[in-house]
Amino acid sequence: MDFALTDIQEMLKDSASKFINNAYDFDARQKLSASDTGYSEEHWQLFAELGWLALPFEDQYGGLDGTAVELMVLMETLGKGLLLEPYLSTVVLSGNLIQRLGNESQKSEWLTAIAGGEKKVAFAGFETASQTDITSITTRAEINGDSVKLTGKKPVVLHAQSADMLLVAAKTSDDDIGVFMVSPKESGVTIAAYPTNDGGRAADVTLNNVTVSADARLGEGENATDAIGRVLADAVIAVSAEAVGLMEKMLNATVEYTRVRKQFDMPIARFQVLQHKMVDMFVEVEQARSMLYYGAISLSADNGVDAAKAASMVKAKIGSASRLVGQTAVQLHGGMGVTEELDVGHMFKRLTMINTLFGSHDAHMDALIKAEQAA
Repeated sequence: MDFALTDIQEMLKDSASKFINNAYDFDARQKLSASDTGYSEEHWQLFAELGWLALPFEDQYGGLDGTAVELMVLMETLGKGLLLEPYLSTVVLSGNLIQRLGNESQKSEWLTAIAGGEKKVAFAGFETASQTDITSITTRAEINGDSVKLTGKKPVVLHAQSADMLLVAAKTSDDDIGVFMVSPKESGVTIAAYPTNDGGRAADVTLNNVTVSADARLGEGENATDAIGRVLADAVIAVSAEAVGLMEKMLNATVEYTRVRKQFDMPIARFQVLQHKMVDMFVEVEQARSMLYYGAISLSADNGVDAAKAASMVKAKIGSASRLVGQTAVQLHGGMGVTEELDVGHMFKRLTMINTLFGSHDAHMDALIKAEQAA
């Protein structure tokens, strides 16, 4: 399997690196995190100009026809800056779902608007007891002629407070899964926003007899389960790429710190036991990157590899690797590793959040075991 990046992918990586290095240092990121919106609208418009918002969409909707590999390259690089902008929620989750499930009218209107930086969308899909299994949701959609009444609660909806539209997954009367476009301003919609532990934004969305028109349903009334499953696999690859970028940065920061931190009149990097720990970190980062590349290439090539299985393999490895790398980095930095003033602690928080997003390490390991037993 060829892991070499193409010229276009290298250009994408380079543009993202320049943005992080020039405009998204740790201090700038912390100021954005403390702001009212929690991110920069100016940066969002820059993302549109650079084509990042259009990356995974088809060219007929203003997109760049990017695959999971291009998305991986971008997210791995942006992950090093602890990106706060709603790229995951709007582009990876919502835009991807509209492209896979929506009808021509919906795709033409919303994908073009997302790619141009004009609209943001949040996916209100999974619930507390169903972080990876969309069929276990309890939100209901009562279809009555030309209208649909939605009732339920969606916790931890990423960037719901800044979204122009919500994509709400709900069960219909025949127990199919439907996705409905709901304005946050619709009567009966309540959004309780809060900062997340990693400095981002999320909200609990409550739907109390919210009525929308029947044509607010994505697609032509088909069951959305398969489309959501594939979007979940793509999202796993995206956050796993972000985690690999973070782990690489934490490794480099730890190595550098041990070279300047002295104990007994010598750099602690000379202590063999600490060298062994940093070697373990390096091995975990490289193994995680290899698994990430496998998953991204498998999803991009559509070579018969089950998307859910590939995503679970990646997420399981990322979960174990990020735990070791994050804990070791914090330990070797000592008390400084958990202070607000040092980026290492914030990176560890983000890695912890990534491990819980779209199913934890344990959840994906269970899924892999069950799949093998069923086979």
